[in-house]
Amino acid sequence: MATTPRPRRVLILGGGLSGTLAAAALAPYSDSIDIVERHALPDTPQPRRGLPQARHAHMLWAGGADAIESLLPGTMEMWLRAGAHRVPIPNGMISLSPGGWYRRCWPEAQYLISAGRDLVDWAVRTQALALPGVRLLSGAEPVRLLGTRSRVTGAAIRHGDGTEEVLEADVVIDATGRTSRAPQWLAALGVRAVPETVVDAGVTYASRRYKAPADTAGWPVINVQADARRAGPGTAGTILPIEGDEWLVSLSGTRGAEPTSAEAQFTTFAGTLRSPLIAEYLKRAEPVGPVTVARNTANRRRHYEKARVDGFIALGDSATALNPLYGHGMSAAAQGARALRDVAKDSGIASKGFARRAQRAMARPAAAAWLLAVGQDASFPHATGKKPNLADRLASRYINRLITTACSDFTAVAALTDVMTLQANGTLLVRPRVLLSALRGPRLQPLPGPALTPAEEAVLLGRPVPTSAS
Repeated sequence: MATTPRPRRVLILGGGLSGTLAAAALAPYSDSIDIVERHALPDTPQPRRGLPQARHAHMLWAGGADAIESLLPGTMEMWLRAGAHRVPIPNGMISLSPGGWYRRCWPEAQYLISAGRDLVDWAVRTQALALPGVRLLSGAEPVRLLGTRSRVTGAAIRHGDGTEEVLEADVVIDATGRTSRAPQWLAALGVRAVPETVVDAGVTYASRRYKAPADTAGWPVINVQADARRAGPGTAGTILPIEGDEWLVSLSGTRGAEPTSAEAQFTTFAGTLRSPLIAEYLKRAEPVGPVTVARNTANRRRHYEKARVDGFIALGDSATALNPLYGHGMSAAAQGARALRDVAKDSGIASKGFARRAQRAMARPAAAAWLLAVGQDASFPHATGKKPNLADRLASRYINRLITTACSDFTAVAALTDVMTLQANGTLLVRPRVLLSALRGPRLQPLPGPALTPAEEAVLLGRPVPTSAS
């Protein structure tokens, strides 16, 4: 007589973006998924507790947006219908790189989704929680993992009334973010600690929302980057057009040049960047909220792909937390979730060694985003953690050469854009045509200032926006 197959259970700790993407990845290959979330999750694109970083600028690069769409078809349409912007790159960005102002005459190479974090999360959450077998346990939190030093078999959770419940699972996924207690929980089971790498440039963020002085449809992302080659701390700023005809503005500085929460100083700090362009635009906009500050921005990578334990997976910031300056956190998590799905499709979640295989596959996109972040952060004065070696310094020199070339060469800018948006890995930058482009160097004189459209210039000057301008 045939036996009934044992149900395949997944337990996800954390109901944020990483947790709901993990649910989307494994829903087709499991019978039940429980998502344990400490805070109540709103049914609309509203702020939620436990996500203070939502008040800061988030760019969802093409590599992340495509990964999310592959996991949850229709999410892109939900974002755009709710007011998010699809921004073409490089022509939809006014960007001052360490090598100069980027030109905007090139065709679209990639894109990004510009929206408030609450909107991004809401669309993913709505889609994921509607999948068969997915159950949200809000008002509950994990307190310990269950199992042995060779296999995690579940977790104990505590509900809001103080009662505890044991939930068993074939796979436990930690998506609790930067403050994850998984290292302590695993240690309690006797699991040997995994290696950890930290690079901290001491970046502080200050962000504020503004009512835009013009319709944000078609409005560019404005980005003034830091230059680690300059003496002293690095400062940067970004204006993102988001839903509701608002701008989300984030300013940042490394140790010695940190912005504060003082509202009167926000525009003043923007004026100290390598270009005063952001400050000039802010003079034309109306603040609609307070200044919020974030300081927990260190790059921290826990190498769970080296762990000798099965049944446990860490996704997103729980495994690889990145400095938000480069906007790769959401995209790396989405690509990790897609890799998780692909391994589940190939071998099934109940197969021996599934979690370890999945963690190794998920480490690849995380490693690509990690290199992009720490390659810059480690070069700033007073950065702590792993220091650049000779190979790192030579690679940095090459990348800076390529960035300078990209200001006037489409081959270089397209390659950098593909890598920055996580649509290609770093090996693209050393292919013959890209190497030749870098060797040849800039082909045109540097732009003396930002390349503005008539509409963008009119806003800057406080004049009526030409209706026919593009």
